[in-house]
Amino acid sequence: MTAPDRTQTWVRALCWATVTLEGFDIVALSAALPTILDGGHVGMDKASATFVTTISLVGIMVGAILVGPLSDRWGRRRCILASIALFSVFTLAVPLATNPETFGALRLVAGLGLGACMPAALTMMSEATPETQRARATTLTMTGYHVGAVLTALVALAVVPQWHLLFVIGGVAGLVILPLMWLKLPETNVVALARRGATTGQGESAVPAPRASEILRSPYRTASLATWAACFMGLLLVYGLNSWLPTIMREAGYEIAASLTLLLLLNLGGIAGLVLAGIVGDARGIRRSTLGWFAAAAVLLAVLSVHLPTLVLNGAVFLTGVFVFSAQVLVYAWITRYYPPHLRGTALGLASGVGRLGSIVGPAITGALVTADLAYPWGFYVFAFVAVLAAVAIVVIPQRFERTTTPVPTQEVSA
Repeated sequence: MTAPDRTQTWVRALCWATVTLEGFDIVALSAALPTILDGGHVGMDKASATFVTTISLVGIMVGAILVGPLSDRWGRRRCILASIALFSVFTLAVPLATNPETFGALRLVAGLGLGACMPAALTMMSEATPETQRARATTLTMTGYHVGAVLTALVALAVVPQWHLLFVIGGVAGLVILPLMWLKLPETNVVALARRGATTGQGESAVPAPRASEILRSPYRTASLATWAACFMGLLLVYGLNSWLPTIMREAGYEIAASLTLLLLLNLGGIAGLVLAGIVGDARGIRRSTLGWFAAAAVLLAVLSVHLPTLVLNGAVFLTGVFVFSAQVLVYAWITRYYPPHLRGTALGLASGVGRLGSIVGPAITGALVTADLAYPWGFYVFAFVAVLAAVAIVVIPQRFERTTTPVPTQEVSA
């Protein structure tokens, strides 16, 4: 294996590991909360648990937004290392909290690191991969999130009621992998490398710093707004379904065991969909594939509003996971292909950050429908409509960029 091949292998492995760590630590809170609430640990009740969950998601959203401009300016490697160090240290500190306020503050800061690591890792992965393979690289990297979530569930089964071990394991895992990342991760942002190496007589960088506002100017404005909308709708679907599917299916008359099985099938479909979506996206075009994925998700979500035989229902839920969970990830893949290097991190970070708003809104909307006893079938009607809106957003993206794999040329940006 040549040196470039070895470097690319390390990038793939460590970017996947970064997303896996994020999946583990995000889901750790959900896995720990039932035990924390049952035992009244750190004075937590349902209201404070809602606060902690929400403030954690806010931290993740802010971290995703901030990391883009930082990684475009200072490089992907530095941001990945800093984000993992940040969430690992503050995740380790969570069991030391003595009240819900401290618990929430620690999760807020940890969320900043958790939100930052995924966009930086996906951007690095895309830059270390040939353009014709970027959809596959992005979706395969995102399978790490689901693997991390599954690992959290398995660890929780093994350590509960010692809920604090979930945070200890997650924090230690991040700190253990940091030295390897320090040694093996290269910097892939050619603009950041150029800024470090090219200096003027005054010692200032000869390569201008990017401005985040550029992605809202021509020729990027329409594509940026459309991808933000698609990411918002995509994560609304993912988090809304993952949070409430068992409850909705119980209201539909299915047994609790069957409802939990459906949640498992949904996530297994998500992993299969991520693998399939990358292959199709590279072969057929990312924009076109994303449109098809959201359209298929809309149809399948509408089908779930009908009471189906068990075998048919299992297949429908699995297929729903195939299309829902990977549609929004294809949007990330399109962003890494479309935007030039000096804006790529900013574009992906902002899209991810806006999408995180959907991760907050989705469970809230579904929870309101559950409270009003309207979750079945109206929950699926709402989800289907959201998927249609995401498909419309993809249609709005300028079609001319689907016919080429060459990113929009880098423009001059004033410092």
